[in-house]
Amino acid sequence: MAKPVLRPYPTKVLLAWAEAISGREELRDWLMGSEYPELGVFCHALHNEETSRAWLRHKQHQVLLALLEGAEGDNRAVEWLKRQGQLVLADMALAADNDEEAMSRLMASAARGKGDGLWAQIALRIRDVKNEIESMNNDVHRIDPN
Repeated sequence: MAKPVLRPYPTKVLLAWAEAISGREELRDWLMGSEYPELGVFCHALHNEETSRAWLRHKQHQVLLALLEGAEGDNRAVEWLKRQGQLVLADMALAADNDEEAMSRLMASAARGKGDGLWAQIALRIRDVKNEIESMNNDVHRIDPN
């Protein structure tokens, strides 16, 4: 049985995904209607939409789910990515979960000419969204006392 992999995406699609993660709804919607709907669904799943997570699971996008779950602190997901040989995605998940060493590895790889830093940029965008959600969830002014 072949190991699950993230399918190759054109650079423009990855750039659109990065922008969609950051809230550009028109790009998220474009991804949803393109041949890459999993990237648009990932954006919804990042905002804790269970139906989106179920869709990713049902459509066999285990690598994207592991990236998402790893970014949320699930070490089993990160270890699974490593066992699948998805070391960049494992570092993306860790970096998105505020691991500065993982972010440094992503940036160092780009500096050595192995990539263009786009994976680090995507990880940063996931981190920003995840941290904003966490901040809102912990804001005492937003907590309903009832």
